[in-house]
Amino acid sequence: MLMAKAVASAGSDQSSEKPAQPLITLRAISRLYDGGAIAAVRDIDLEIGVGDCVAIVGASGSGKSSLVNLLCGIDYPTAGTVSWEGRPVHTRRNWSRLRRESIGIVFQEFNLMPTLTALENVELALLGRGLSVGRRNARAAAVLERVGLKSRMHNLTTTLSGGERQRVAIARAIVHEPKLLLADEPTGNLDSISVANVADLLFRLREKTGMTLILVTHDDTLAARCPRRVRIRDGVIVDDNREVTAHASGRGQACHMSSAT
Repeated sequence: MLMAKAVASAGSDQSSEKPAQPLITLRAISRLYDGGAIAAVRDIDLEIGVGDCVAIVGASGSGKSSLVNLLCGIDYPTAGTVSWEGRPVHTRRNWSRLRRESIGIVFQEFNLMPTLTALENVELALLGRGLSVGRRNARAAAVLERVGLKSRMHNLTTTLSGGERQRVAIARAIVHEPKLLLADEPTGNLDSISVANVADLLFRLREKTGMTLILVTHDDTLAARCPRRVRIRDGVIVDDNREVTAHASGRGQACHMSSAT
């Protein structure tokens, strides 16, 4: 009797558990220009969970970068709501705080300061966080070592190769230990060897830290390394494929699921 009650209680506790809150949610998002004549994205619904690894795929001009800008508050929707951990984000101030504390961004063009060293570029991301110069320096040096640039951290970024500069950009994006890393065409300007190295680095960082990774790319081979692939065309999500591996109790079987949005 007691055991039956305990089992029933355990089952009740499990059934009452709330599902995990998505990290970021887009609801009915549109971004229009020229009085509505041009739609960068239209009526987007998208949820990104904690720890997700997602590729946003599409041709040039499909709306990928516009979607990324909306996901990190660089741009603002004409209609709809963006929520972070279940709470709508409405103000520039709130978005600035999220980018400072919880979101890292890697751009295709690197966006580094050419007159500064790799170390100084990474340190810039730590300004205004109440850290001493010594602590900023130590943290920036540690993350540059993590991305394989220990011997190059005191070089001006203009003396680094394209792959090395992108590693500096990645180090700058993760130095504040973000929950979300957005990488917008991070290999678009790199040679084939650097593409492989930078891609490996991004996926390795995600595995080690557990952060959510959103990778924007037109490269289907790179996108295939992500368990979830969201395809956008003409500003609309036309496909959302997710591979889920689940181990059923006592069976240990893998389950792969695809769903279309």
